[in-house]
Formats: sequence, C-alpha cells, structure tokens
Amino acid sequence: MLVKLAARGLRALSPTSRAPFIARLSEDPSLPEAERTTDMLLVSKEAPEFPQGFRGYLLRSGTPVSGREDVYLLGSDHRYLRAGDVVRIDPARGSVSALYRAASRSNTFLVTERCDNFCVMCSQPPKDHEDDWLVDDLERAIPLISPEATEIGITGGEPALLGERLVQLLVLLRQYLPRTSVHVLSNGRRLSDFSFARAVGDVKHPDLMFGIPLYSDLPDEHDYIVQARGAFDEAVRGILNLKRRHVRVELRFVIHRETVGRMPEFAQFVARNLTFVDHVALMGLEPVGFAKANLEGLWIDPVDYQGSLRESVMTLERAGMAVSIYNHQLCVLAPMLHRFARKSISDWKNIYVEACEGCRRRDDCGGFFASAASRHSRGVVAYT
Repeated sequence: MLVKLAARGLRALSPTSRAPFIARLSEDPSLPEAERTTDMLLVSKEAPEFPQGFRGYLLRSGTPVSGREDVYLLGSDHRYLRAGDVVRIDPARGSVSALYRAASRSNTFLVTERCDNFCVMCSQPPKDHEDDWLVDDLERAIPLISPEATEIGITGGEPALLGERLVQLLVLLRQYLPRTSVHVLSNGRRLSDFSFARAVGDVKHPDLMFGIPLYSDLPDEHDYIVQARGAFDEAVRGILNLKRRHVRVELRFVIHRETVGRMPEFAQFVARNLTFVDHVALMGLEPVGFAKANLEGLWIDPVDYQGSLRESVMTLERAGMAVSIYNHQLCVLAPMLHRFARKSISDWKNIYVEACEGCRRRDDCGGFFASAASRHSRGVVAYT
C-alpha cells in the first residue's frame, strides 16, 4: 500500500498556531485533561462540541465547532492516520507529516540530509544545508511514541555527522523506548574515530544495531561506488570500533552492475575477516534518487546474477554467519534461496505489480519498491 508520509491538503477551520508543532493522535475525547496538552483529538464523526484542552483537533469530515483553536480538516492523503500516531503539523504550509505510525513496523526517522559520501545509487541524494530542525522534532516526538513500538530506524544522509546529537538521540530512545529495537543506517566513516564509537557504545542501548555498507572486497572499488577516497578503510575501522564497544553491526551490500562482479569475492572477504559482524544483507537496488538517474549503468536483472548470489549466500552461511536477501521477489530467486529472503521494503513504498495477481505466495513475498513499477525482472511470474 502506498502511503504519503508527508503531504499538504490540511485545511484550517479555526485560528491556528504560528509555528509547526508535534502531537500524538488520540480518539478518546475523555482523555484525562493532564494528558491532553500533547495530543490532538482525531474526530471521525461530527460532534456537538469538542472537549477543551487538546493540542489541536483533526477532523475527517464535518464542520468546526466554535471556541477552539488548531482545528483542521484532513485531506484525502492522510485518511490512514490512527490513534497513537505521532504527527508534525505545519499550519503555514497546510501540511501534516506522519513521524510515527502505531500500526506500522516501518517507522524510520530522517535525522539529516547531509552526507560525506555521494553514492552512485543513493536513494536519498544528499543536500548540504542546515537541517537541525529534524532532530529537534524527533526529540519532541520520541516521548510521545508508544513504548510497545517494535523497531525504530534512523537514517539520513549520514546520521553520524550529527556527532554528539546522535548520541543524545540514542540516549533518548533508550530512556523512553527501552524495549524498542533501534537500527541506524550509517556509512561508518565517522565511527573510525574511536572516541565517537565509544560514546555510542557507552549509551548501552539494549537493542541497537548499525547497518553499514561495504560494496566490494577491494577498497578502490568501494571508494568509487561511494565517491569518497579512503571511505573503505574508514568504514572498516568504524565497524571494528563498534564491535569493540559491543554494538551490533549489519553489513549491507547493494547489488547492481558495478558491484555484482565481485559479490562472491566480497562474501569470501567477509567470511575470512569479518565473521564477528551480526548480520549480512545482500540487497536489491531501489531505483530512485541517484539510482534512477544512473539506472542504465546500474541495472542488472536479478535473474542474471542468481549463480553469484547463491555462491555468496552459501559462502557466508558456511562461515556460520546470519545472512539475508533484501528487496527481491521470490519468483526471481533460486528456490534454495527462498529461506534467506525477507520482506524488507517499508510498507509505505511497497507494491505488487500486475503479474503478481493470483500468486499463491504473494503474502510470503516482499514485492517491489513503488519506484520499480516500470523496471523489474523479466523473471517475475505468479506462483499458481
């Protein structure tokens, strides 16, 4: 199901706040008054009056009741919002952004758009501008998130560029969401500074993992992919430093034309030298951002690299490593690889194409990125 996490279309029905604000959604008009100041009341049917004290009011339909501020009519793009969700309301822009969705397992926080890599297939092209407000918002949002949340992702840009603010964010997550898994996507380079890696480890978050990419066993090839000289060595040192501080690490390898040639050698390198990492993910390409711009030079049909993928997975498994295949459809994978395939695409950008209609394994399959609707494997076929 495609979901617009941020969109305009919010219509003010009353006087509004001057600045953007963060709130949790509630459908309980009898919420104790002491708890109302951080919550917006989500109103699904017309009511004669709105109880006072809420941070604001979101109407699915109907007309406003006088005497209340920050009353808004939701647009059609945000009908999916439910109680427990945490949103950012921008009255001036008439926009609402879903920062956290209680019913979703795909909640990821963008903490910066700045990055010190420039990967040829980056799905979130970096922007060199001041965006500290992203972390400001998250620091206000985290206390509002349900402590029953299963997992939170942190992504960028490069989150490690935040330095001490990233550490503070991890402390906040440990404080308010101690039972929630936290997965940080990082290129690992700033973590080559042991003092920074030590600060991350000293947070002692009970369920923290860093996902760090390596795109080759050869430093020059990795550095070319990320367009940064010395990046391979820094990433490896970052991995070593995190493990020294007992922080779990996932290696990520994105498969495309520039990386697939040495995928088996990469697996051998990892099996010989990095067996202490906690997970290895071999990932299909997301054709958006720079990957879309460079698609003709990057695209390779998954059908054409099944032999290399199988060899790589078996190498890692024989070394006793946990390995998964992300962003691939079951029908394009060799049957022996199905047990490694994961439903890894975030629900808000996950689709199935026409060829999937009637497939008996659809519920087991990860499907496609929405951006891949017009460019996917020739091997896609329904299991009947």
